[in-house]
Amino acid sequence: MKVLVVGSGGREHALCWAIAGSPMLTKLYCAPGNPGIAAVAACVDIGATDIASLVGFAQDNLIDLVLPGPEAPLVAGITDAMEAAGIACCGPTKAAARLEGSKTFTKELCDAASIPTALWERFEDAEAAREFVRRRGAPVVVKADGLAAGKGVVVAQTEAEALSAIDAMMDRRVFGEAGAAVVLEECLTGEEVSLFALCDGEDALILGSAQDHKRVGDGDKGPNTGGMGAYSPVPSFPAVLEQACLEQIIRPALKEMVRLGCPFRGILFAGLMLTAEGAKLIEFNVRFGDPECQALLCRMKSDLLPALLAACDGELRNFDLRWHNESAVAVVMAARGYPDAPERGSVIGGLDEAAAVPGVTVFHAGTAAGPDGSVRAAGGRVLTVCGVAPDLRQARDRAYAGVDAIRWPEGFCRRDIGGKAL
Repeated sequence: MKVLVVGSGGREHALCWAIAGSPMLTKLYCAPGNPGIAAVAACVDIGATDIASLVGFAQDNLIDLVLPGPEAPLVAGITDAMEAAGIACCGPTKAAARLEGSKTFTKELCDAASIPTALWERFEDAEAAREFVRRRGAPVVVKADGLAAGKGVVVAQTEAEALSAIDAMMDRRVFGEAGAAVVLEECLTGEEVSLFALCDGEDALILGSAQDHKRVGDGDKGPNTGGMGAYSPVPSFPAVLEQACLEQIIRPALKEMVRLGCPFRGILFAGLMLTAEGAKLIEFNVRFGDPECQALLCRMKSDLLPALLAACDGELRNFDLRWHNESAVAVVMAARGYPDAPERGSVIGGLDEAAAVPGVTVFHAGTAAGPDGSVRAAGGRVLTVCGVAPDLRQARDRAYAGVDAIRWPEGFCRRDIGGKAL
């Protein structure tokens, strides 16, 4: 098979790394890719949202399967375009991708399917949103309705924080049109967990759980980011609870999507809060999380490629996957200034030394090749260093041993990934 992975981050490097070992694979491409991905796939200089060019490349190169990594091309309709050209694409259609593209769509689906979630209201008028906050008080969660690269959510502990978030999203449009409307939600309390499932429209296959660390600083301080680290599996989320969430959240969502005429195929990511009343849905995403994907795939024992095909073909009912009985910890190394204004261009050394640490794999995210052949920072989240071991503590130690082997004074990371679980 010829496979095209779309994207250029750590998630896409992990996907390429996992697929590259499949005996079913003939040729692996990644568009646009990065220097780390280039070690396992042929990188193609096409942007992730240049759908017309991606379709043309897939046709010209007789691609058998397309796997989009990020949400933007899915929300823009890459699956529809590929399928119209007769090419299998493991991802939701544009209509189904509204589960991530519109917070309102997801909340309405939850209400229709009786999926437990936070109480909510939608606002298109900034002053009406502000009046709601003044009337109801804090804490309150402020969400940009559209896509905001994982940063359009503010958990406001005070009225002032909430009003500031509304001003930023709706008046100053820091997230563009994604903030034309906002959803205000009750602030759920408990432990946050990410649950992943591979779906074929009717059925779902659980891919495991992970816990992300969203805030930029140790102790969950500072602004929200795309994710500073993750670990998998989550000790406080046993298999019995995983199964309950499959039956109470994932399957009802799939059934409602069928009823709406837009069956969901691909990776469904349920962001959950484990509250005193049980698990409640915070949000759906329509792809793997980053860096949760890196941690999950480091634990996968099965070949990922036939599972992706089964999802496309509606054949997951009798499918199964095997996992290593180990823990994985993924630590993100980010460029100084992230998430506001990451510094670019600094040289990163010690990558081979980090990868030589037992149990460690280094995934590239925001990297680029320098004119002298060096690897340089070219984004906010630049690397993900993953450690795998029989238990969480050893996995964490290995991940940070990998981090410490990297020579990059201009980079930083959180030093408490997995700390709560320990």
